Amino acid sequence: TYINHRNTCNHPRHPPGTEIYRDKQFSMFEVDGSKETLYCQCLCLLSKLFIDHKTLYYDVDSFLFYILCIYDSCGYHIAGYFSKEKISAENHNVACILTFPQYQRQGLGKFLISMSYELSKIEQKVGSPEKPLSDLGKISYRSYWTRVLLQLLNKNPNLSIEELSYHTSIKKEDIISTLQRLDLVTYMKGKQEITVTSKILQKYSQILNKRSRIPIYPEKIIFV
Repeated sequence: TYINHRNTCNHPRHPPGTEIYRDKQFSMFEVDGSKETLYCQCLCLLSKLFIDHKTLYYDVDSFLFYILCIYDSCGYHIAGYFSKEKISAENHNVACILTFPQYQRQGLGKFLISMSYELSKIEQKVGSPEKPLSDLGKISYRSYWTRVLLQLLNKNPNLSIEELSYHTSIKKEDIISTLQRLDLVTYMKGKQEITVTSKILQKYSQILNKRSRIPIYPEKIIFV
């Protein structure tokens, strides 16, 4: 039955949206919840199987869905996605994020996080994920924030929190909490100051030398 369906089905074998990124076997599609309502509702219902606190599944009109697919000879296979509000008063660049179980531990979660911030850079906005995060989400975001901020501070240890936010599109509160956890924030005359020494950088050398398993090439993003 499945083989017959494959041979007769005329629907395209990819999400019903606009492809905004492609590199090797990875593609990212933007799907508008108001245009592809049923598809996005089904995607949300599927996600509820894996995310306990997820509640969005009916009112998808005000959300955009960014779906990561892995391409092969059979078509596009959905590996994960993140959604975000079209207009967010709190500048959330992610409402929900999920890597499906069979694709976890392959670096795809961090790829989705990186993509959300690359889109924020294009929009010239500072973003942050909607909270509370799941336990796995906390681990993934903290790892991403730590790596990105340390690599920037390694190049220029004199950057301020505002400058770090400008270069990364990461919200100041997320930057401060990350640097505090790394013991890189001190208080001078009631103000928060970033303190970076060669000894501290050496302590985190393993993180500094770590590279993304699936790098993103911003120049390949087609986003209007």
